[in-house]
Amino acid sequence: MKYTLLIYSLTFLSACSSSENKKVENDPKNQAPSYKLVAVKKSGVATMIKLPAQLFAYQEVSIFPKVNGYVKNVYVDIGSEVHEGQLLMVLDAPEIVQAVAQAREKYAQAKAGYSIDKENYARLLEASLTAGAVSPLDLSSARSKMEADSALANAEKSNWQIQQTMQEYLNVVAPFNGTITERNVFPGELVNAASKDHPMLELKEIKLLRLKVDVPEAFAGSFRKNDTISFYTSAFPGKRITGHIARQSMNINAQLRSERIEADIENKNENLQPGMYADVVLYSLGNINALSVPRSAIVISTEGKYVIAVRNGKNIKVDVLTGNETKDNIEIFGQIQAGEHVIENANDEIHTE
Repeated sequence: MKYTLLIYSLTFLSACSSSENKKVENDPKNQAPSYKLVAVKKSGVATMIKLPAQLFAYQEVSIFPKVNGYVKNVYVDIGSEVHEGQLLMVLDAPEIVQAVAQAREKYAQAKAGYSIDKENYARLLEASLTAGAVSPLDLSSARSKMEADSALANAEKSNWQIQQTMQEYLNVVAPFNGTITERNVFPGELVNAASKDHPMLELKEIKLLRLKVDVPEAFAGSFRKNDTISFYTSAFPGKRITGHIARQSMNINAQLRSERIEADIENKNENLQPGMYADVVLYSLGNINALSVPRSAIVISTEGKYVIAVRNGKNIKVDVLTGNETKDNIEIFGQIQAGEHVIENANDEIHTE
């Protein structure tokens, strides 16, 4: 009887132990974790970026005096539209006018002296054809004097032309078509050619503007000349204005890590003005050589950025660089191939080899 009870007790305990083992094995907490995998795609990620920019005049110049003088007349004011070659203002400098007159007289005098020497040398040369009529020394001296006076006449002529040029600087003309945006002088005011504190006038071409924007290095390679560029200004809320990329610096600024690009903006109605800030909207089609994964697959840690690839049943950490991104996907570059599988919702707590 005792042996029978012992057998029953052992059987019961064995059954309980087996049941407990099955419960432990079936407990989800004790099972190996499983992760959802996604395939790496061979495609770039199209995205839109918003960048600050500024409008500039297509051409602009600050006009300073070339010579000292008094302002005689000013024919333009702020807002005046002018054309290339138009007379903007006249300066008065009597000493320059006198210098021109003196230079002209000196040239005339030197020219007259050269003419006499030239005629004298010609006669001596003709006389020298008769043997013994003119000594070789006299002929040589006459020729040297003629050449010296010729050089003097040329020098005086050059000086006269220089003085004439200086006199022309008294008439200030527009170097290109544009609008006067600043005026700092009035008739009777003395202007100094050595002073560069304030320009007499400032001229800007505003019917055509330059939109300048610095594109981050990661996106710089996505844009080419003639690509469409859109922007908005606070002066015209909600109004989308477009242009085309006209120039690229083809250089990455070492400090800002960006490339300067410019777009030409037609402004025939002059609604836009130089100095306005703009919000540029650029559309990047993505890098054709890039791979893409969900953003959740990227792990960012103190060691850098990486994805967790599953290779031969093992979790492998693969360092990557990132490019364009949206709220769902992101471009990656690294030692990984299209078609490989990575953990979709990765984190730094996942064990890797």
